[in-house]
Amino acid sequence: MLRKIACTLLLTLLTGSTLCAQEWARKMFETTTHEFGSVARDAKVEHEFVLKNIYLEDIHVASVRSSCGCTTPRITKEWLKTYEKGAIVAHFNTDSFLGSKGATLTVTIDKPFYAEVQLHVSGNIRSDVVFNPGSVQLGSIDEGDAADQRVTVSHTGSSNWKIIAAKSANPHISVGVADQRRSGGRVSYDLVVHLDENAPAGYVSDQLMLTTNNGGTTQIPLLIEGRVVPSVTVSPASLFMGVVSSGKTVTKQLVVRGKKPFRILDITCDDESFEFGVPMDDTPKLVHLVPVTFVAGKGTGKVSKTIRIQTDLGEMVPKLEAYAVVAAP
Repeated sequence: MLRKIACTLLLTLLTGSTLCAQEWARKMFETTTHEFGSVARDAKVEHEFVLKNIYLEDIHVASVRSSCGCTTPRITKEWLKTYEKGAIVAHFNTDSFLGSKGATLTVTIDKPFYAEVQLHVSGNIRSDVVFNPGSVQLGSIDEGDAADQRVTVSHTGSSNWKIIAAKSANPHISVGVADQRRSGGRVSYDLVVHLDENAPAGYVSDQLMLTTNNGGTTQIPLLIEGRVVPSVTVSPASLFMGVVSSGKTVTKQLVVRGKKPFRILDITCDDESFEFGVPMDDTPKLVHLVPVTFVAGKGTGKVSKTIRIQTDLGEMVPKLEAYAVVAAP
C-alpha cells in the first residue's frame, strides 16, 4: 500500500501538480502552526514540530530556514526510516527580540522526492518579566529520586505585581513561591520547582504556568526539562523489523543495559510472530544482547506490538514498540 502511495507521488510530480506534490510531505507533520503566547524575556522558549516517516522510502530532511531572526530552527534527525520520528525545533530568541514576533520556517525535503513544508510560529516577548535562569533544568535524575531547581522571576513596572499561582499539568511537579523583593516598581520572586520521586522514567518536558494579577496577559509559561533515567534501558527505543514477505523471517538485536549487573527473567509480547532469544547464561551482566525474530504471517500490512522485558532488579518492566510491514510473497 505504501509503495503504491510512493508511485502516486512520483506520478503527481511528473504531471506538474506542485500543490499536491507538497501534500505528501505535509502529512508527515503532526502540526504546522504554534502560538507561544506571552513569554518572559530571556526565557528558554522552544517548540518541536514532530514529523513521522509514514512511507517505505527513507526520508531526508535537507534543511530548514526561518523568515525572521526572532526564531532559530534546527533539525533533530536528518534521515528518517519507515515509522521513525524526528522534529523541527523552533527556538524563540527571547534574549535578543521584544514584542510581538512571528516566523515562517521552510523545511526542505530532498529524498525520496523534493518538497517544501512551511511551519508557522508566533508569540509576544515581554520586556517587563525576566526569568533567571531562562528555564528549569533538572538534568538527569535516577528513577526513584526527587529533584529541585530554583528560578528567580523579576518584574519591572509596578510594586503591586503578584504571582497568584504557579502550576504544572504534570502531577509529579510542584512549586514553592516566595516573595523576595517589592520596592521602587520592582518585584522579585524565588521559585523552587520540585519533581517528586514517583515521576516515571523518560524525558521531562513540561511547562510551569505562572498566573499573575496583570490586567492584560495574566499567564506566563516557564519551561521545565530533564530526564528520569531508569535502572534498565533498551535500545533501540523502537524496533522496526523492516518489510518482510509473508512466510519469511527477519532477526534483529536489542541491547539491554543496566546501572548495575542484572539478569533477564523473561521477555513477552502479545503476538506469537515475535520470538526472543532469552540469554541462557544466568550470570548478572551490565549489558545483554537479545535477538528478536519476526515471523511474517499470511496477512499483509503493518504489525505493531509491545515487547516487555522483566529483570531481577524489581523495577518497572522496560518496554518498547516493535513494528513490521508484511508484504505479499
